[in-house]
Parts: sequence; C-alpha cells; structure tokens
Amino acid sequence: MRTASVKDVADRAGVSVGTVSNVLNNPDRVSEHTRERVQGAIAELGFVRNDAARQLRAGHSRTIGLVVLDASNPFYAALARGAEEEATAHNFSLLLASSLEDSRREARYLDLFEEQRVQGILLSPVGESAPRVTDLAHHGVNTVLVDRDAETQDYGSVSVDDVHGGRIAVEHLINTGRTRIAFLAARSELRQVADRWRGAQEAVAAATADGRDVSLERLEADALTTLSGRAAILDLVQRDRLPDAIFCANDLLATGALQGFIMDGRYSIPEDVALVGYDDIEFASSAIVPLTTIRRPAEQLGKTAVRMLLGDTASERTVFEPELIARASSTPR
Repeated sequence: MRTASVKDVADRAGVSVGTVSNVLNNPDRVSEHTRERVQGAIAELGFVRNDAARQLRAGHSRTIGLVVLDASNPFYAALARGAEEEATAHNFSLLLASSLEDSRREARYLDLFEEQRVQGILLSPVGESAPRVTDLAHHGVNTVLVDRDAETQDYGSVSVDDVHGGRIAVEHLINTGRTRIAFLAARSELRQVADRWRGAQEAVAAATADGRDVSLERLEADALTTLSGRAAILDLVQRDRLPDAIFCANDLLATGALQGFIMDGRYSIPEDVALVGYDDIEFASSAIVPLTTIRRPAEQLGKTAVRMLLGDTASERTVFEPELIARASSTPR
C-alpha cells in the first residue's frame, strides 16, 4: 500500500503543496479554517511526514541532543526534565543519552546526534571537551556544556561553582563541631568531583590557619552510586577510629553511606558521624535521617542551557551558586 504524500494531502484538502508545508512547519501563517481542512485530510489519508527528508532539506532537525553522565542519577533526571520543558516551549524535542561516564560511549552519542542533524547539543562531558566541541562547531553543530564550565571562550556553558559547594559543605561540618572529616568520592578525574574536593581542602586549610584542630582525609568508593557508598561505609566501620563527619561527593553516595551505618548498627547519624551529601535530589529530604546536602538547581541548569543554545548567547558562561540545605544528618553536637 502506497504511503500518502504531501501532494495527496494537498489534493484532498484542495490547497497547494506549499500550504500543506506551512500547516506542518509554520501553522501561524495559515488561517484556522485552512488548517482544519489540511489536518482533516492528513487524518483521512493517514499521512505521516517524512522527517528525515525534511531534515535533509533544512540541514537540521527540530531536536536537541542531551548527553549526561548518568541518566539514572536523579540529579541528571531533573536536569533533563528542565531541558525538555524548555525545548518543548520552543517547539523542539529532546533526545536524551547517558554516557555512563565512559568517554567512548559519549563519543558515539555525539556522532549519532551529529548524524541526526540535531539543532544543537547539551553535553555533560566525561573528560576534556574542547577538541570535540570545536569539531562539532566547525560542522555547524552548536554545543553548550551543562554541569561543567567551558574550558575556552569558543562555546558556552551552564555550571555550578562546585569549589564553593565543597567549601561550604565542610565549613558547615566544622561549625557543627566536627574535627575529623572525610571526603567520600569516586571518579576523581571528573571535574565536578575534583572541584568539590578542592573546596573541602580550602575549608580545612582556612580552619587550620585560624588555629582549629581539623583534619581531612579522602575515602574512595568504586562509583558514584548508592551501592558503592554503602560498601565504602561497611569497610570503613572496621577501623578502630572513624571520622566524625563525612562529606559525600553526591547524594547517592550519601544515601548509601546512611544505609551502611544503619546496616552495621553500631553508629548513629548524626550523633557519632555527621553526614553531608551533594545535589539535593528528591530523596534527600525524605531519607530515614533527612540528609544535609548542597543544593544545585538541576532543572534551572537544563532550562538555561536550552535557552542559551537556541538564543544568541550560545557562547556565554553562566555559573550558579550552590546552597547549603541543613537537615538532621548534621545537627550540631
């Protein structure tokens, strides 16, 4: 059975092919009466537009590609939700991909999005991004980094000041009377993790300079996940002396850490160990011990990145300030 064409729709509706094209692509240019006739013909004939052919003619599609580090992380799910809402408001669709923190997988998705002639790409990169983003720009594909500051002035970014976030997290722990602080992290090559560690170090250095007896150690988990956080704590509790505070690189690790302490049963949060996470995912406030965390505006990051990509500000840098959200997991001693 032959698929209905644009010409078939035009003949059925008694209009020109150009009018059908306007109804499909620029409906505001066509009167309501004519739109209804054309849409009626489309429904009768079962017409489905050939978007691939339209992309070839236009040189790009009405889609935006988004590559995040881990789509299963609620933070990136919220970021994608914000990006999708903003894209939809501009009559664009969002294609979501997860690199799983694998640079080769990331490269494959970037190639795929370029082949699909997306309008642009939002990228939360695994590593160094400048060479690939520059290549995309030379091929006519604009890119905006999300959750990472741009490395050059050649493209834009929407990020959060994670150094400041790490600093205020540890300052909070010090101000609640904690002196033996640990930073629980994984994937230290990720810029976000490295920046939070740097901020933690700055906070301890400042406290030490003021004469306070504060120490900082680093604990490594296998991944930035709940299960890895739990496993790290179940190993930690075998030590003779524990830190009295743990700052986790994200809320998933912190959630796992909380589970680990509960499973072990010998230590209480926050009486024995204070706990601080990072991101303020939805679960943080409803955990069995509500989690103190550093809030990043995930949805706003996604929305801002789409506006930059579609507007005239695709080479700008926007940096949001993180916010400490104090809850029961780190109450003062």
